[in-house]
Amino acid sequence: MNKIYTGKTKDVYELNDNEVVLKFKDDVTGTDGVFDPGANTVGLTMEGAGHQAVAMTKYFYEKLNDKGLTTHFVSADLDKNEAVVKKAEPFGQGVEVIVRYYAVGSFIRRYGKYIEEGTKIDPYVEITLKDDERNDPLITEDALVLLGIMTHEEYETLKELALDIGEFVKEELAKKDLELYDIKFEFGRIEDGKIALIDEISGGNMRAYREDEHIKPLELEKIMLG
Repeated sequence: MNKIYTGKTKDVYELNDNEVVLKFKDDVTGTDGVFDPGANTVGLTMEGAGHQAVAMTKYFYEKLNDKGLTTHFVSADLDKNEAVVKKAEPFGQGVEVIVRYYAVGSFIRRYGKYIEEGTKIDPYVEITLKDDERNDPLITEDALVLLGIMTHEEYETLKELALDIGEFVKEELAKKDLELYDIKFEFGRIEDGKIALIDEISGGNMRAYREDEHIKPLELEKIMLG
């Protein structure tokens, strides 16, 4: 297979005209060796993180597909740490969609003057541009439309889908007595311009807690899939 993209936590290979293969790595995002799902750099390597990510992705994406929530997921080979997915067109050069349930991470760094860290908030959606050079800046709906990245209608569809998927993930974690604090998604356009969840759902792109204890990505897999 021909590699068409090298990413922080996975590489992408051409499979055929309609599908690509995601090869998951053991790298996770963070800063100075500390895991942070919102970071835009590789912060550390965790042995088994690639397997964890593809296993969690398979677990969630199959359930989402069954519920009729649109994703690009086709299948996964856990032995190879690979997933087959439909090709998707990114919004602009890529956006990240964060659904927040608690005031933590970059949210509290921006707005800590107005809210106490750890405060529970109503489900809240933020969109950032995938732009390492500019530290993944936040972007408003109006700016997304102005720059031709998406339409108002696409924004509303994407936001609703993100909230629905976030709520599903939150409910799944709650079955294991875990609380979802925030989660990062990616979306793109698949066939006929339909908006779909793309990339992955794993411990590497969410913060989960049990009471006051942060559950690290590999431990999260053991809890969810063990």
